[in-house]
Amino acid sequence: MIYNAGTPDENRALKNMTLAVREGDFITIIGSNGAGKTTLFDVIAGSQKPSAGRIFLNDVDITRQPEYRRARRIGRIYQNPLLGTAGGMSLEDNMMISSRKGFKWPVFGLTAKKREYFQREVARLDMGLENRLRENVRMFSGGQRQALTLLMMVLSRPDLVLLDEHTAALDPKNAALVLRLTLDFIREYRLTAMMITHNMSHAITYGNRLLMMDAGEIIFEASGRDKAALTIEKLVSKFHELRARDFESDEVRLS
Repeated sequence: MIYNAGTPDENRALKNMTLAVREGDFITIIGSNGAGKTTLFDVIAGSQKPSAGRIFLNDVDITRQPEYRRARRIGRIYQNPLLGTAGGMSLEDNMMISSRKGFKWPVFGLTAKKREYFQREVARLDMGLENRLRENVRMFSGGQRQALTLLMMVLSRPDLVLLDEHTAALDPKNAALVLRLTLDFIREYRLTAMMITHNMSHAITYGNRLLMMDAGEIIFEASGRDKAALTIEKLVSKFHELRARDFESDEVRLS
């Protein structure tokens, strides 16, 4: 992935990138700012077109497929908790549209049975929102909206889930809640997921594979026993060994 190609500002945001994600993988991704983590997600989701290479999803080449078509099969949650829900619409309308990806507004005929289904699912968040289905989502807190985004994404049954530091903008209590829900949903629905995190401890603890990125490349991967044996100190040491410089982000190291 090259930005401003052929100019003095040329930037190779991704290079030498080969990554195979297996069904059922839960991959955590760590790296300092500018490592290319979000660009990787942009290319997978379709919000950025790769300068070279190809992208496959379930053996189908989606390299030139537009983002809105990929969104039916790829769920993505951003750091900003306001991006995943429509604040000017009611919770039940948000739920309806999410449960029928590709369905065009207006939505008619929300049956009592469907409303009961939404109530049951929202009640799983344990936030009392099941009694507020007709309220506009803008009335909810950031933590509530991020939890709702997570729930709606899961209910759409995506083939791949992209979590882009989705708890980083939340206060510690809500961050812990959304992360717990994330782990529960991934296990329950056997989701294939990739999670960018600024927290090395989370990257080590969760998931079955860990990737470390730097300067647009995957420079280290661990899984199985190798991943289980990792510590923050070992990861920092590995980065220094591979790059001959210190890991730059204290936020990542100390989280």
